[in-house]
Amino acid sequence: MTTLWVLLRMLHFIAVMVLTGSAFYTVLLAPARYRHALAGHLHRVLQCSVWLALTSALAMLAAQNVLMSGDWHNLSDVDIWLAVFDTRFGAVWQWEILFGLGGCFTLLLRGRVRQQALLLFGILQLLCLALIGHAAMHDGVAGMLQQINHALHLIASSFWAGGLLPLLLLMREARRIDYRTDAIRTMMRFSRYGHLAVALALITGLINSLVIAGWPLIWRDNIYVTLLLCKVALVTIMVLVALINRYWLVPRFRLAGSGTQQKFIRMTQLELLLACGVVGLVSVFATLSPA
Repeated sequence: MTTLWVLLRMLHFIAVMVLTGSAFYTVLLAPARYRHALAGHLHRVLQCSVWLALTSALAMLAAQNVLMSGDWHNLSDVDIWLAVFDTRFGAVWQWEILFGLGGCFTLLLRGRVRQQALLLFGILQLLCLALIGHAAMHDGVAGMLQQINHALHLIASSFWAGGLLPLLLLMREARRIDYRTDAIRTMMRFSRYGHLAVALALITGLINSLVIAGWPLIWRDNIYVTLLLCKVALVTIMVLVALINRYWLVPRFRLAGSGTQQKFIRMTQLELLLACGVVGLVSVFATLSPA
């Protein structure tokens, strides 16, 4: 059951991050004249991420019931459900599911309103994720500041990692004459603001680690610290890949032709794979004690 919980948590994080990252493109990054077309091209990605976010949230709630009671048969026990909802996780997760439902109903809307609503519900789900787990280990002002920091970390990470899949789609769009200019402009805006997102993700991630695990000099040799160091290593590689893409490959697009563009796509796919690895590690050590 713990393994299932980790997998569901990973799927939920990926779904919400892709939803939010994609919606950033259609609401803020794409030129106004291109937003409707881009929203249409990203519709399948947005639709799948919205439904995956909701179904994984529901499955996580059911898994929490089983983890608390120790028996699948208690899924039909009202008293167990009331006990689950009485926990901090249960109280927050009701809102997570509500915002997930809101995202699904948003798909019935049209135009810019739908894209704005998708972004809103994606961010709201990220905010809920910042209220549980290790981010909720402190009370009072310290706890509130930690949760705000974690919320910023999740939003910045979603802009960065959640925006990689749409970036791959935009590389394909840039090959079409009718969309080439707008697709390139959108990618450049993602690159420009991506610098800020990466910096914010790194800073807030560092603060999170220090608050949860303490200073590195007092870290104990345990599984939590080992996985945390693995996460740091993967994020470092992600940053290096992003820097190579932006400052080595992009300037050579016109000089080297499609060969360089193909390398950019492969490097972005690698970055996306590394991001999934980071989310997987986070989903595992979120269930462990840092002590």
